[in-house]
Parts: sequence; structure tokens; C-alpha cells
Amino acid sequence: MDWFSAGWWGTGDYDVARFVLQRGIAAVYVIAFVSSALQFPALLGERGLLPVPRYLGRVARTPGPTLFRRHYSDALLRTVAWTGAALGAAVVLGLPQRGPAWLPMLAFLAMWLLYMSIVNVGQVFYGFGWEILLLEAGFLAAFLGSDETTTPVITLWLFRWLVFRLEFGAGMIKMRGDGAWRDLTALYYHHETQPMPNPLSWWFHHLPKPLHRVEVLGNHFAQLVVPFLLFAPQPVAGWAAAAVVVTQLWLVLSGNFAWLNALTLVLAFSAVGDGVLPVFRNPEGAGALPGGALVPGMPDWFTAVVLGLGVLMLALSWRPLKNLFSPNQAMNASFNRWRLGNAYGAFGSITRDRLEVVVEGWDGKGWREYGFRGKPGDPGRMPRQFAPYHLRLDWMMWFLALGQPGMNWFMPLLRRLLAADPATLKLLRHDPFNGKPPQQVRARVFAYRYTSWREWRGTGNWWVREVLGDLVPPMD
Repeated sequence: MDWFSAGWWGTGDYDVARFVLQRGIAAVYVIAFVSSALQFPALLGERGLLPVPRYLGRVARTPGPTLFRRHYSDALLRTVAWTGAALGAAVVLGLPQRGPAWLPMLAFLAMWLLYMSIVNVGQVFYGFGWEILLLEAGFLAAFLGSDETTTPVITLWLFRWLVFRLEFGAGMIKMRGDGAWRDLTALYYHHETQPMPNPLSWWFHHLPKPLHRVEVLGNHFAQLVVPFLLFAPQPVAGWAAAAVVVTQLWLVLSGNFAWLNALTLVLAFSAVGDGVLPVFRNPEGAGALPGGALVPGMPDWFTAVVLGLGVLMLALSWRPLKNLFSPNQAMNASFNRWRLGNAYGAFGSITRDRLEVVVEGWDGKGWREYGFRGKPGDPGRMPRQFAPYHLRLDWMMWFLALGQPGMNWFMPLLRRLLAADPATLKLLRHDPFNGKPPQQVRARVFAYRYTSWREWRGTGNWWVREVLGDLVPPMD
């Protein structure tokens, strides 16, 4: 059944799409808020590595609105984070959706504003593309209606436009960037040098090189061709969404990219009609609720609000549309303070060699290594699966090893380790000194590579590493 057969403004044939979008986006918000509650104080709190009060004192204007502009405290941050997590959990359970359309609208707008407050003071630790993706997705989800309304067509189109920008933007940034994407060799390196490998990354890296080239071709098709098909009639749009979902699941299996992949596959359901997934279709027919009660359509006020949303997003889409076809394409950029109508993209360049910063402490007898939760350290430790949870410190350690600026937070990290700061140590997997201060700390740079099949069978190690030199010499 086509959208237009149910009227221009709403459709009863996309109830599955709304179900997945609302609950899926809300679930990611829960993860994001919990991540902030557990990590933000140590990273950015009153005694954090980049304290928010100090940041607010030196900037004339934050990147966007924030509840913390006039006052920040760790207690207020935790209140904001746990409130957002509770709202997200309520939507996952479907509670606001049982009421009128304004109830889930208020829930999503509250999550959007609360999380935007965190992102806008998060500095480099919140400078990732999936932060603004979650904000834009949460804002759009506020206009999906409730169980008492049909699903707004305009909102579904806007979600498809978001997926288009996300996927096509990533494809274009690759084609304009590293030549390894054009000669199909990018995956010779990517699984080994990606920010945070997972338990299967080693195995993916050792797939035959011809298969890696096929993977790259498949990626180009999924990101440069499939996004256009999301706007086609059914069932073509539904199968295009399935291609996006399969591609994202492949990425989930091969690496840790926080909630980027999980959220992307949720957003792809905006193009999945109930007819594509008949097993989930309401047996009483489109536009019906259990018990045979007909959905009343859309209230006039909600129709007006959705129309206003369409006009707003149409106006905000001009700059990201131009960006997609610009030779100077921006990646993961916001064009306004409300983080709507953003530009997206990832891995425009591929790292050929893996460098890792290893932090060690001295206890008078020898140097002992601190263990991070996600990033490679001990060569014998299998990489772990953490996504969709976001380990912010581990990601920043990867950027630091690439040579990007980061000493403004890394030197405070070393000083916190010298003081055996409990909040900082909780960010790590292993403290070799069991909560006691070391006499000295240092940071060394190592070259890492995966073991070969023979090396793995002989030693059981996943990595081979070689020290290159000091990043920070011993300090006390």
C-alpha cells in the first residue's frame, strides 16, 4: 500500500517503522545518557581532565544551548543524565506512546535538549559524528506521533533524508579522500588500524585480499547507490533499507564504533513498510488498533506542527545538500546551534600503520602498564566488544597516537594517575598499583600489528608490538 493511499499527511502502513524508530532511538539515548553519567565527571567534571567550569569561563559562547551555561556541577550533570536515561527507558517500554501525540513529543524533545546540553560543553570528548546524529534523530522522533495517530509521512521522509546524508556523505568523503578507497585496498589496513577493534576484527583482517576488495565495492554500492533508492516506491525502498541494515550489521561484527551503526540501522527502518515485514503487520489491518478500534488519523494541531517541521528542515537542508557535492566537503559538521540538518561522514582517510600510546607507572621495582578497557594494550588480550557503549577516553587515546593535539587533557590524565585519583582509575580496566600512587608515570609510543596465523597459533597473542620511543618521559 502506498503512502498516498492513506492521505498526504499520515499513513497506517508504517506502524512497524514508527515502532522501531521510537524505541530504537530512545534505547540509544539511554546508552548515551548512561555513558555520560558514568564518564563525564572524570573527563569533564569539576575535577575532570578538561573541567567544564574552566571551559565556560574562557568561552564567550558555547557551540549551542546548554543548561550548564550559568552553572555547572557534577551533581547537576548526573541529574540531567539520569533524567534523560529514565525518559529514554519510558519510551523503550512504550509508555508515552500510549497517550496523545504531545506526550512522546515532549519526551523526545526533553531528551534532545538534555543531551544537547551535555554535548555543547563536552569539548573534544563529545566531538564525534554520532553525537550530532543522535541529536538530529531524537528531534525528528518527536514528530512521529503516538498510538492514537497515524504515522506522519513528512517525518518519515525527513528520516530518509537523514539516512541519505549519513550514507551518501560517508561515501563521497571516501571517494574524495584516501586513494585506498578508489583502488579498493582500504580494507587491507582498516580492520587492523581502526580505532577500537573487536573480537572478530583480527579474523576479518585475515580474510583473503580479493574478498577485501569485494567488501570495498559493496561499501561503495551501499553508500553511493542505495541511498537514492530509499526514496523509491515500495518494495524498492524497503529493500534499500535492508541493504543499509545488512551493511551496518557487517560493521557491527567487525569493529567498535559506539552507537553509530546501531543508530543507522534503526534509522533505515523509516523506509520499511508494514508489507515488507508482514509477520509484524497488525492482523486487523492498516489503520487499526488491537480490538478493532480505528486509528483516528492526526489531530489538526499535530498536522500543523508536522507541516512546520517540514518547512523548518527544508530550510535547514540547503547547506548540507550543497556540502554533499562540494569539493571541500565538511565531515560531521553542524551548520546551526541546534544541531539539525548536519553533515556526516567517516574514514575519509585510512591509517596504514597502527600506533598506540602505552601508559606505565614505576613503583621502585619496575615499570607496570595501565590497562585500558577497549584500546589495544597487552598483546595477549583479545579485543573486546563494547559498542554501542562509547568509551570516550579510549577513542581519544587513538587520536592522540595519530598525532592529533591532545596534551591538554593527556597531561592532566597522567597527573591524575600519579595521584591515584579514584574517578580516573574507574575509567581504566586495570590499575597495576591497586589504588596506590606510583612513584613516576610515563607514556611510550608502540607500533602494533596483528599477529599472523603462525604467530597466533604459536603464542596465542593477538598483537605484536615494538617500542618506538617516549611521548612523555618519566614524570613525578
